[in-house]
Amino acid sequence: MNRPESNSDIQMDASNLYREEMYTDNAVGTLRRLVPVTAAGEVDPSRAVQYIGSTQVLTNAGPLPLSFEIEAGSLAEAAAAFGSAAKDAFERTMEELRELQRQQASSIVIPKGGMGGGMGGMGPAGGPGGLGGGGKIHLP
Repeated sequence: MNRPESNSDIQMDASNLYREEMYTDNAVGTLRRLVPVTAAGEVDPSRAVQYIGSTQVLTNAGPLPLSFEIEAGSLAEAAAAFGSAAKDAFERTMEELRELQRQQASSIVIPKGGMGGGMGGMGPAGGPGGLGGGGKIHLP
């Protein structure tokens, strides 16, 4: 979604409107069918219907909400493909979380500079030429 520069720039794109229909089995998740419509509200056959699935997966950290597109030509096809699309979305999400953890673990921790503002030489901690004091680790 594009972010407007100011409040005066907020406008809906009348050439890209959809009617939203919700379907659920009251157990596993929800299917949204987005039907393209014209500015007059009539079905727009020149654009494809979109299917979006939503569910929650229970993890050790609590429920993880998932939302994912489903390639389907009908509601029945979307319902049949829901499980595999949810599994793929879960695997992608977990891989993204693992990558974020790797990035966080490999980030460099730089102590806050003390006297002279730098890392200094081999002098005593906190002294001239030493590693600045403070005893706290500051993350970048």
